[in-house]
Amino acid sequence: MRRLAKTLIAGTSIAILTSAVATSQTYDSVIVSDQVQTGDIFAGQTLNVVEITETTTAVTTATGAAFNGSGEDVTLDIRANQNLQANVTADTRLDAAVSSGATTALTTAATGVTSESNIYGGTLTGVYNQRTGPGLIYGHSHVEAPDAEVGDVTASTQAVGASQGFGVSYSVVGARVNQTNQADVVADGGGTYRYVEGSATFVGAATGTNVTSSGAGGSGERYIINQTNSAALTQASQFTAHGSAYLSTTSATASGDNINLYNEGGLLDVTSNQHNQAYIRAQTGASAYQFGSASSISYGVGNSFLAGNFGSETIIDAVQLNDGGGVEVIADFTGAEGYDASAHATAIGNAATGYVCSDCDGRLIATSQQVNNTDVTAATSVHVTGYARSATGVATAVGNTATYYVSRPTGH
Repeated sequence: MRRLAKTLIAGTSIAILTSAVATSQTYDSVIVSDQVQTGDIFAGQTLNVVEITETTTAVTTATGAAFNGSGEDVTLDIRANQNLQANVTADTRLDAAVSSGATTALTTAATGVTSESNIYGGTLTGVYNQRTGPGLIYGHSHVEAPDAEVGDVTASTQAVGASQGFGVSYSVVGARVNQTNQADVVADGGGTYRYVEGSATFVGAATGTNVTSSGAGGSGERYIINQTNSAALTQASQFTAHGSAYLSTTSATASGDNINLYNEGGLLDVTSNQHNQAYIRAQTGASAYQFGSASSISYGVGNSFLAGNFGSETIIDAVQLNDGGGVEVIADFTGAEGYDASAHATAIGNAATGYVCSDCDGRLIATSQQVNNTDVTAATSVHVTGYARSATGVATAVGNTATYYVSRPTGH
């Protein structure tokens, strides 16, 4: 017996197949989904508070099109096409007069198109086509509390052009993913407090195209992935200013094309082609008059590839080409008096990593081609106008980097 549940809600398509009763008969299931979004998407909210004693929470998400096609104990084939020709904006603002509470948590995410397929105890095949732009995918978050205090605060800002995810358990997957992003992708955030008693964490991330997978239970995964980020700009930025902060972290990550694949057990086989043409910029500016530990961290990469298997075999054929406006990464910190101050900036044209498990008699076969035709710049500055225990600055710029290895699993 088989049942199919399908829901269509405001640009979101969800299809979940399950086998209610195990039988000797094999069912072949097919899902075909076509999504086109031409109108702008906007989600925004403002919180104005005077004095909160416990928690302040805000979640703001805006998505052009979302698809979920998953199965359990079935053979499933998926054809999913997503096309966004509009702007997507998510905006969160918090104004606090006296206190925003013992805990403050802000989450902001703007996504062009996103797709997810999970398979348990079955077989998944599929072709996924995602296209975004021209337009703007914009995530924005800001805290305005120059005269207020907080216990712990976490503010996360994210913007993604096109994203595809796979979850694989005790199954086999063979899929092709084609992603083209022509939309500018910007994640911009930050904030200011008079006094942070605990930790202040402000995080921003912007990605043009993104593919992730997680496999377990001896699963086998085979992917063919083509990514093109042809927008003008992919940018992540965070700016913070606090009067006094015990622990402060301000970070930003910008990636043109990103692939992150993981498996435990069987074969992981991936053929990929990544072509970034956008200007990649990651920037953080952090300041605190008094500080315990304060960090300003920025990371930018044109093309990023990672395929790892704590299993028997990893096969990789990866091509990375970085063109366009270059990669620029900036991290700054300014403080008057405190303990430990640091700024870290890492800029990379192309980055590739592959590994397999040595305790599993693993075999690694990797072919990698990297071409970077752009400038890559990393810059940091640390200004301590009074006294501090330590001041640390690290700036790293790399055109191409590739790391492939066979190693023991963590904990063995």
